[in-house]
Amino acid sequence: MFRFPVQLHQICGPISITVVACLLFFAEDFIGAIFIYERPEIANWQLWRLITGNLLHSNLNHLLLNLLGLVLLWALHGDYYTTRRYMFIFTCCAIATTLGLYLFNPGIYWYVGLSGALHGIFVWGAVVDIQHKLTSGWLLLLGVAIKIGYEQMYGASAVLAEWIAASVATDAHLYGAVGGLMVGVLSIAMQSQNRQKQNGE
Repeated sequence: MFRFPVQLHQICGPISITVVACLLFFAEDFIGAIFIYERPEIANWQLWRLITGNLLHSNLNHLLLNLLGLVLLWALHGDYYTTRRYMFIFTCCAIATTLGLYLFNPGIYWYVGLSGALHGIFVWGAVVDIQHKLTSGWLLLLGVAIKIGYEQMYGASAVLAEWIAASVATDAHLYGAVGGLMVGVLSIAMQSQNRQKQNGE
């Protein structure tokens, strides 16, 4: 029987991101200017924007859509979450998203939203599924690969862009997913190495 992952260590991470994103949304008129991803400001070493830009949103629809994604990922892979692990993975995927945009998309001067980081968390969860020998992990990886490939070829839905009142940075989804894949693979490699050391002792 399916049970939602509602233990404290499983919900603290997603709840923390939700609270911060909501607070920033309602305070954006006052403090958003110092947190948004803006390429020229990052070039001036305001590096915190590589993380905080992920937590801002273009409008309420954008915020609610991303928070829905956050909840769905928690329902899907929350059994793997601990507070420290989740915040580490989120941070890695957020930085992978915005650093990728900074390095490879010089034409994108500003970016907001959780979607890149969410793609990374999704991929990380799929990798952990695979580590647990669940076929669903491979299916999830295939699904997200098809989605990202489609976006790279044809772009995002015009309806979605209109709904969130901003263009959809599809490359952010790619960079976030790559970040999640790297974190997942490196985590498995480190766990395997630790087990080998323990067995050797």
